[in-house]
Amino acid sequence: MKKILIIGANGMLGQELVRVFKKDSDYEVVAWDRGDIDVTSEKEVNTKISKLKPDVIINSAAYNAVDKCEEDKKELALAKKLNGSAPGYLAKVAQKIKATLVHYSTDYVFDGQPEIPEPNGCSHRCSTCSLHEDFVPQIGFDEEAKPNPISKYGKTKLMGEKEVAKNSKNFYIIRLSKLFGKPATSEGAKRSFFDIMLEVGKKNKEVKVVDEETSCFTYAPDLAQKTKEIIEAEKPFGIYHIMNGDACTWYEAVLELYKQTKVKTKVTPVLGSEFPRPAARPHYSVLLNTKLNPMRSYKDALKEYLKSTKK
Repeated sequence: MKKILIIGANGMLGQELVRVFKKDSDYEVVAWDRGDIDVTSEKEVNTKISKLKPDVIINSAAYNAVDKCEEDKKELALAKKLNGSAPGYLAKVAQKIKATLVHYSTDYVFDGQPEIPEPNGCSHRCSTCSLHEDFVPQIGFDEEAKPNPISKYGKTKLMGEKEVAKNSKNFYIIRLSKLFGKPATSEGAKRSFFDIMLEVGKKNKEVKVVDEETSCFTYAPDLAQKTKEIIEAEKPFGIYHIMNGDACTWYEAVLELYKQTKVKTKVTPVLGSEFPRPAARPHYSVLLNTKLNPMRSYKDALKEYLKSTKK
């Protein structure tokens, strides 16, 4: 039986990880949240986890107040501790006790300007080339793409990735984007975009939604299940991109949400400048998964989520 330590167990993702692993009798699940361990204390991390000796450490604890840490120095310091230093502490103890570490990162480590691939053999002499006729490029950021965060939040997440890679050999860094799922039970937790927009749509005759920031949604239960599959398949250590299919803007996602819920509210697309925010967001941050079987469309995952909230 493998002992799994899940940190951030009361978060949106953490609670799904606990559920997925507890269903399997091959695992002993230890679920810790902020009251059980302070991941920003290297001494506490080393002492408590060395004593527990888990086979796998899954870190789903993170700071995600993107705009707060852009403007507030204290918030930025906290983000650096939780997103940057803490993963390094976990990596060190994982290496020490020979445990596998799973750590989650984000599409916000990218700048939103992916390279546009060309077909093999392209000479850039388009007048004599037919290679582009049937070529449909995959545009986005794969696991080997060079990070270049444009926000302070993104920089703290990249710092965490580097700390994990520097201090451990047996690790999985999993990047995701636009997480949604059942609300977390942890204090001060954020609600998912779909929950907020469904509430707004039922209260208003018209909503304005940003028709920018194209990326993919990630359904927390699907991500938890995929994490378990990676561990069990003993996939090569390194970086993985996990997200649901069908990239979209915030506006396109709201259209799908209201279509599924039969909400008649008018949805008006607007530029991001309509709702100015302190932190810059990548204009296009679609993650490309080149290492795993693809997951279902976010539309199917959303349908399942909406059904689960009616129970």
